Amino acid sequence: MSFAYAFRPVAITAALLSVAVFSSPVALAQTGAQAELRIATSYKLMTLDPHYANLNENTSLLSHIYERLVYQDEQLALKPGLAVSWSMVSDTQWKFKLRGGVKFQDGSEFTADDVVYSIERIRDFLQSPSGGYRSYVTGIKTVTATDPLTVVIETSTAVPNLPLLMSSMFIMHKPEEGFQTTEELNSGRASNGTGPYRFERWSSGETLQLTRYDGYWGDRPAWPSVSFLVMESPAARVAALSTGDVDIADAIPARDVGSLKQRGADVASISAARINFLQFDVEKETVAGVTDKAGAAIKNPFRDVQVRRALAMATDRDVIVEKILSGYGTAASQVFPDGLPGTSAKLKAEAPDYDAAKELLTKAGYPDGFNVILAGPAGRYPGDGDSLQAVAQSWARIGVSVRPQASPFSVFNTKRAAGDYAVWYGGTSGEAVDIILHALVATQDKERGTGALNFGHYSNPDFDALLTKAQGIEAGEVRNQALADATELVMQDQPIIPLYHFHHIVGFGPKVGSYVMHPRGWTTAMQTKAATE
Repeated sequence: MSFAYAFRPVAITAALLSVAVFSSPVALAQTGAQAELRIATSYKLMTLDPHYANLNENTSLLSHIYERLVYQDEQLALKPGLAVSWSMVSDTQWKFKLRGGVKFQDGSEFTADDVVYSIERIRDFLQSPSGGYRSYVTGIKTVTATDPLTVVIETSTAVPNLPLLMSSMFIMHKPEEGFQTTEELNSGRASNGTGPYRFERWSSGETLQLTRYDGYWGDRPAWPSVSFLVMESPAARVAALSTGDVDIADAIPARDVGSLKQRGADVASISAARINFLQFDVEKETVAGVTDKAGAAIKNPFRDVQVRRALAMATDRDVIVEKILSGYGTAASQVFPDGLPGTSAKLKAEAPDYDAAKELLTKAGYPDGFNVILAGPAGRYPGDGDSLQAVAQSWARIGVSVRPQASPFSVFNTKRAAGDYAVWYGGTSGEAVDIILHALVATQDKERGTGALNFGHYSNPDFDALLTKAQGIEAGEVRNQALADATELVMQDQPIIPLYHFHHIVGFGPKVGSYVMHPRGWTTAMQTKAATE
């Protein structure tokens, strides 16, 4: 396999069952890898501009057309992509050696000028919305093509994780003059990457049609034609796979796995590189929705670390994982699943200890508990509404009476940002542990860009210092240990309660021999092999 798509886990092999709703083995053998691959996806591609918005909707689908300098494998380790190697020349200078012999889909050579163009387009030209790529390049002072296959990037300050940042950015072809606009790219006429598939057609919110690029530098993908059919409803995706209308369906609800298997489908899953959690407002003296048992307003109990620890000890994560997620999840103790770079081997998700939690709550001055509204989004994450109920039942065992309050994500997100909640349920993902810590629990600082998701206004200078130190270390074991140390310190303070890492679940029919999952949740044709291979 090419470096860009070199997954290592053992793939799940589809049983070629002769089930009425799927193609028979005989028909499958006749078509093999020559058949079109049809994918029902939850991802609604919002733009053909690979630099406009850093959302899975775009990065997943556009990765068929465009590629990155660096790639993250299934362990989130960095692997060569369009760059074959990289090295830190000085604290503020990186050198990337590029892969030779790569051609864009229009037949032109890939060179260092294309890398320079891509970075400058994001940094200097594109006015992307929140969630764009500008934060990845704001620290870049200059980017220079020193020869056709060498790029030198100079940063304003030390950026030891620059290769990781490059693993998120697609490389575009430099036009003869100027910068391409998002409008030009959305027309489809300007789509031109180095990836294994060419753009054919796009109907926003409905379909994306791709054809294999036979000049691709890496391994030849199995499917000459790929169609993505946007189906935002999970029931619609499950139905389409069940009837054989599609070959793959992503974001399968755990509750539907059993019925799909009975119909002859196979399933692949992997723990997601993301975290779902509870977060506290630890700043305000008084918070909305918190009263004593008589209904009278009280001071914010979540400012006391003993209360936060007590609630963490009283949270039954296994109920959520086993009952609500049907086992397609992992109980969480930190921001990424155990074993990924930067995680701590010392932090383990423990079973609830209600007696110890009750004792700690009493010690904090709440022997009878209190009442609280627990807010969360409705339909945003797998089992989110049921998860609120499960937490309410757990906390009731130590005297904390919870009223779950679920609302549409747009409403919830607005109120959370406005500080209308005392404690809430949320989720986030990112390229690495430090990126999540940087956004979720680091002190809010607009100039430094920290705390973007720290809606509880938690602040711990000791943790901030450890995180900053870790982020100043080049990728490797030393950096990973420093991030683990920072994680251990902040989790002692319990500004959040990690709940679970849900599993990405994909179903596939007998035309697909195997499907390999990635923890970032991407859905691509390159993750499949035909059943006849």
